Amino acid sequence: MKNLSINQKKWWLSAHILFSAIWLGVTVTFLILSISVLMTNDSQVIKAYYTSMLQMEQTAGRASLIGTVITGLILSLFTKWGLFKFYWIITKEILTFICMVLGFICIYYWTINGIHLSEQSISDQFIANHYQLMVWIIIQVILLAILFIISVFKPWGKRMKRQ
Repeated sequence: MKNLSINQKKWWLSAHILFSAIWLGVTVTFLILSISVLMTNDSQVIKAYYTSMLQMEQTAGRASLIGTVITGLILSLFTKWGLFKFYWIITKEILTFICMVLGFICIYYWTINGIHLSEQSISDQFIANHYQLMVWIIIQVILLAILFIISVFKPWGKRMKRQ
């Protein structure tokens, strides 16, 4: 495959960084909103927080995730890095997949469930659901931070070719 020119690579890398930053920002905002839920007993405010989280997940969250994955694939396929040449890239691919599952399935499910449970009174079931949601959000924030750190330091060298 033909490699990207230096200028093209810079543009794709800029887009990748921007999409990744938006994804991290959305996730941190999720964390802030989920902490804010703990500060109120007003069911309307709680529902508003959860509705905001759902809207962010369905718009900026999904768009930034898709943008991050597409730009990452382009950078891997059309530069010297490749998809499976370096351990740090393989690690990023695995962590990105885990974050996708967390976002599209776990966090989405507990957000929807929180909206439904908040329509009733604030019950033990709602509290349990909320803490599960917070755990997955915190895990995703940590994983995204690790992805950024791996991108900067690029630890673990090139894979050895089998003879």
